[in-house]
Amino acid sequence: MTHDDFMRRAIELAETGMRGGHGGPFGAVIVKNGVVVGEGHNRVLSSNDPTAHAEVSAIRDASARMGAFDLSGCEIYVNGMPCPMCMAAVFWARIGRVYYACGAEDAEAIKFDDAAFYRELAKPPAERAVPAIQMSGHRDAAYKVYEDWLALPARVHY
Repeated sequence: MTHDDFMRRAIELAETGMRGGHGGPFGAVIVKNGVVVGEGHNRVLSSNDPTAHAEVSAIRDASARMGAFDLSGCEIYVNGMPCPMCMAAVFWARIGRVYYACGAEDAEAIKFDDAAFYRELAKPPAERAVPAIQMSGHRDAAYKVYEDWLALPARVHY
């Protein structure tokens, strides 16, 4: 299969999910060494899960199929530029490349404005629309758990 075939499949998944009432018009395909290892479409509405975007659904599918949380060596094809949450998921999954068809401006034109999220994330945590306030009086106890994790002999780093 070619890059074009994988993108056509992502677009097909986007339409299937949208027409099925599962969520917005987004689809994703994850490929490793020319083979599809994961697929997904937006399932926000059908699952009542705001994180069930196409990319996250495809990452979950690929991880389950491959029996691994590290998707190094994989590429993802999406019909639209991933939102900040999905880009973070791509980084966490160690996916090496993103191919997309529609840009952020195209998503904004259909009322999916990811630019607002990017602007918020650029602000200091306490100044965001949803402020993140550090409770530093609990830092030592919380950090102790971090240190305990670091000391685990069977710790799996990811």
